[in-house]
Formats: sequence, structure tokens, C-alpha cells
Amino acid sequence: MPASDNPFYTALALILGMDLDLIDIVVLSLQVSLVAVLIASALALPVGAALALWRFPGRNGLIVVLNALMGLPPVVAGLCVYLLLSRAGPLGSFGLLFTPSAMVIAQVILVFPIIAALTRQQVEALQHEYAEQLRSLGLTQLRMMPTLLWDARFGLLTVILAGFGRASAEVGAVMIVGGNIDGVTRVMTTSIVLETSKGDLPLALGLGIVLLTLVTLINALAHAVSEAAKRRLG
Repeated sequence: MPASDNPFYTALALILGMDLDLIDIVVLSLQVSLVAVLIASALALPVGAALALWRFPGRNGLIVVLNALMGLPPVVAGLCVYLLLSRAGPLGSFGLLFTPSAMVIAQVILVFPIIAALTRQQVEALQHEYAEQLRSLGLTQLRMMPTLLWDARFGLLTVILAGFGRASAEVGAVMIVGGNIDGVTRVMTTSIVLETSKGDLPLALGLGIVLLTLVTLINALAHAVSEAAKRRLG
């Protein structure tokens, strides 16, 4: 088979040639996922730390729900966001459906419980480890929160990277709320589905290679952060 007829070689040519369509899709994917992870982290870190530090009625139930939501099916999250943002929904007047903003909302819902639940575990473990020191200093839970979050920063960075990996590889929710519109809401995962169904294997393979490379780099970075934390903290 000639190289030009081989989808894999053609996919590599698209990547090395910086194909504009491929680049646009990759850039939009990264923008949506990065914004979603930043918003989810800003919300989830304090929530996870609060669940670790405060004791109140219903706390155990919230922890169970949060842990359960870590496995929330993306299509369910997408359906919920669709109902919220559709014209008949409570937020329909904002006109966010089938926009990158809707995709960000869906990814925030998927990433939030992962970061919050893992943050709670890390902060709670540190609280138990430093219990005597914290009591001797007379710190309140509110004052403990930034201290423990900072002390757990390496582990939390790994958690955030895991959330980014989940967001960047998601397809079901973003397809439902984004509509997979060319040049507007078409990201890597939804493009792979579409191009494969159309028989355009080179572009699908090219995006697949980029996505696999991205996920590999995220995991490598998470591993490097974890190893650096072990060396630094012993």
C-alpha cells in the first residue's frame, strides 16, 4: 500500500504538517478542558478540605454521594446540563446550549467530584498526621484549611492532573451539550467519533494520536510530581 494511501502515514503527515483543522480542534479541546479544570479546582479544593476538617450531621452521606459521583456517567451529566440549558430549562434564557460554555459546565460537573473527593482524603490524612501539632497551635478549622492544602500541594497537583485527564478524554457529555458543531464546539473526542463514522480515518487517527500523547504526558507529569513529592518530603 502506498504511503499516501495508508491512514496512519496520512495522519502523521497531518500532525507534522500542522493541519489547520486539526490544530483548531486540539486548541479548542485544550481551552475547554483547562477552563473546566480551573473552575472545578477552585470549587472542589475548599469543599474537599471542608469535608475533611468539619464534622456535622449528614457529613458521611455527603462523602458517600461525592464518592459515588466520581463514577458519574458522562451521558447522564450531559443530559442534566442539556435540560438546564435548553429553552424550556431554568437557564435557557442565557443561550448557552451548543456553545463551548455548555461544554465547560458539563466537564466541571464531571471533574468536580473527583477533585473534591480526593482532596478530602488527602487533607483528612494530613489532619490526622499533624493532629497534636495543630491542637498545640490552637488553630481553628478555618485556619487549618490553607495550611493543610498547601502542605498537600504536590498530591493535589496530581489530583488536578487526573481531573484534566478525565476532562480531555470525555466525549458523551460534550457531544450532547455542544452539538459537535464544526468550528464552534468540535473537540478531539467528538471529532474522532464523527470522522470515523464518515470514514475519514486519517483525521480521526491524527486526533487520536494527539489525544493519546496528551493523556500520556499528563500521566507522566502526575508521576513526576508524585516522585518529586516523595523525594522532598521523604
